[in-house]
Amino acid sequence: MDTAQNTETTSWWGRLTERCYATSTATLARNVKQEAGASYDALINDLERPLEPRFEQAVAKQLAAGQPAHFRPANTLMPVMMQRFGLNESALEKSALEEGGVINHADYVALRDTCNACAAVGDCWKAMRASAEIDECRRLCPNATAFDTLATQ
Repeated sequence: MDTAQNTETTSWWGRLTERCYATSTATLARNVKQEAGASYDALINDLERPLEPRFEQAVAKQLAAGQPAHFRPANTLMPVMMQRFGLNESALEKSALEEGGVINHADYVALRDTCNACAAVGDCWKAMRASAEIDECRRLCPNATAFDTLATQ
């Protein structure tokens, strides 16, 4: 086989392999979630773990669709989002439990409830993984105004 034909075959095979992977990525992400639940949970809760971009997008779509149902954005995403606004979640949580703190307990619970009900959870997950800048965080987060207010107190 000459070099030109070998290169063409390799190129064709590479394109076919790439297309097969691209079309099966959503199925792969779904299968990981169903068959390796603990690994999937660790994967979605680890915002620093490198992921192949199409697999990351497939996972983000699952999160946006509310899958898995037990994923709580307030546990994984809210602490990182708050850091973008210059807030420390543990200090804010402690403040919420103290009388006369910066925020009261009901407000803190409301922030967490808003985060857990957020329609942009898939986009937020990807943004927090990518160390999004504050402007993108303000655009995405329904708690942005409250976080800005808390950051100025």
